[in-house]
Amino acid sequence: RFARAGKCGSRGASGLRPEHTLEAYGLAIEQGADFIEPDLVRTKDGVLIARHENEISETTDVGARAEFADRRTTKTIDGLQMTGWFTEDFTLAELKTLRARERVPQLRPGNTAYDGRFEVPTFAEVIALAQQAGRGIYPELKHPSHFASIGLPMEDALLTALEGAGWTGRGDPVFVQCFEVGPLERLRSRTGVRLVQLVSDQGEPADRPDLSYREMMTPDGLERIARYADAIGPAKSLIVPRGPDGRSLPPTSLVADAHRAGLAVHPWTFRSENFFLPAELRRGENPLEHGDATAEYRQFHALGVDGLFSDFPGKAVAARTQD
Repeated sequence: RFARAGKCGSRGASGLRPEHTLEAYGLAIEQGADFIEPDLVRTKDGVLIARHENEISETTDVGARAEFADRRTTKTIDGLQMTGWFTEDFTLAELKTLRARERVPQLRPGNTAYDGRFEVPTFAEVIALAQQAGRGIYPELKHPSHFASIGLPMEDALLTALEGAGWTGRGDPVFVQCFEVGPLERLRSRTGVRLVQLVSDQGEPADRPDLSYREMMTPDGLERIARYADAIGPAKSLIVPRGPDGRSLPPTSLVADAHRAGLAVHPWTFRSENFFLPAELRRGENPLEHGDATAEYRQFHALGVDGLFSDFPGKAVAARTQD
């Protein structure tokens, strides 16, 4: 009944390599991820590339490149003012001269050893890697309303890439996800690949300020999502909340409610560091040390999730094998 995603390498094996690089995706595949997850943004010349955000000062060396100093600017993206360098102001050729770096070096200092070594990949390159390895892709459309507003709509480019790869239907190893509603609704009439409504634990979709994510997770809201999507991708705290002391609270009914609506459930994001784990699963006092992430994976599997996103796909695979 439900489309099973299995374990997905969140931005690749991003706990072990700088995220959204072919090397991070490749490591996720080596560790057994069923799918790899590229976040997609567009370049000035319209190419889809894999970056966590269209603002790239945190994930590339652009800030140290004197030739691009005059590209630094301030923009409002989905209602938030941001200052930095944005992919839509660079051609693909220019972006290919940049090198990736670790986005959260304070939490993953070991990954900084790879800073400056890897390129920014295109979506086409990610697809080629997945197909060569016989794995699926789980792309996220980032800020589609923003890109549409500057003449770089994302849906056509996405479909062109998927169709070029021969991926057009439910049986293909593709899930397309988005925090916005409109792009998924439009894609529903244009493609047979599976669609996923991403949901945060606070706020609302950028294109639907009248509709909170919390409202979308009610039984009525889930029924509405099921008209255009095949699954939800909720923040994991919507399934297992945490109290003020950081300890896990009793699970909600979200997994069962979503299944009743015919939706699969793929929560995000599972990480091994104490900093990200509930208090009862932390080991020691160092926030960078790894706690008992296996127990968290096993809890969510027992609750019936249909797949999940992990920064450490090898550990997710091992935990699922033990179930």
